[in-house]
Amino acid sequence: MMGLSAPSEPFESTYDRHCRWMQRAIALAAAAGNAGEVPVGAVVVAPDDSLIATGENRRERDQDPTAHAEVLALRQAGQRLGSWRLEDCTLYVTLEPCPMCAGAIALSRLGTLVYGADDPKAGAIRTVLNIPDSAASNHSPRVLSGVLEAACRAQLQQWFAKRRGNG
Repeated sequence: MMGLSAPSEPFESTYDRHCRWMQRAIALAAAAGNAGEVPVGAVVVAPDDSLIATGENRRERDQDPTAHAEVLALRQAGQRLGSWRLEDCTLYVTLEPCPMCAGAIALSRLGTLVYGADDPKAGAIRTVLNIPDSAASNHSPRVLSGVLEAACRAQLQQWFAKRRGNG
């Protein structure tokens, strides 16, 4: 009698995969925070679940107002893929993108955006503005918010409390 064989790799749910990649973004955010940057990290993942690019905030280190984690990761992804069109890729970022980054996401034709914490001051995906779904946008990625939200929010709050001398 033939039985079913076990799969060669353990099953990983979509949510587990999102959490795994968000943990990678959180680690990048920690590195940015340790370097004196606002702790935001980002990773770009291919459809086959392989890492294409990473980014962490570098505005202070590079003295570049555009050196946000998302922009750096998108640039690196485009260079590695040899195309600015990232329609089959997923961007994971610890904080809801700002207007600049939301614009870059739309212009890159990104397939999916997954972010951790909402940004009540500058969030341009769903919280303050909705750039991807606005008439000004030529592309709207699939969006999943709140992945490891508590960890992403705590990381930012602890960093700002320490900077203010409250932590």
